[in-house]
Amino acid sequence: MIKVYCYSRCTTCKKALKWLNENGIAHEIIDIREDHPDEAALREYHARSGLPLKRFFNTSGTQYRELGLSKKLPDMTEDEQFALLATDGMLVKRPLLVGEDYVLTGFREAEWAQKLK
Repeated sequence: MIKVYCYSRCTTCKKALKWLNENGIAHEIIDIREDHPDEAALREYHARSGLPLKRFFNTSGTQYRELGLSKKLPDMTEDEQFALLATDGMLVKRPLLVGEDYVLTGFREAEWAQKLK
């Protein structure tokens, strides 16, 4: 079953969950604040996604801005970035959709439709 890491107060997550329900796609909801992916899971998801690691960061989040990550990330190693992402679910781009052989970050309806329909 598809896992969807999301935050209940996130409007994008709400849109994504509504879309999944409307399209009859079974999914498991995981609260990204309470049960965020650990470093090993993030490494696996990154490898499955084929995306640059930066796409896993919630660049519009408060934590991202408060930590000044737009300036710090370019100088951090990949290991440091994974370790940082694993510390706080609010740093992770959401919703994070984890399927059998793919991972999608954020909700882009066309991209989700292509993978899930």
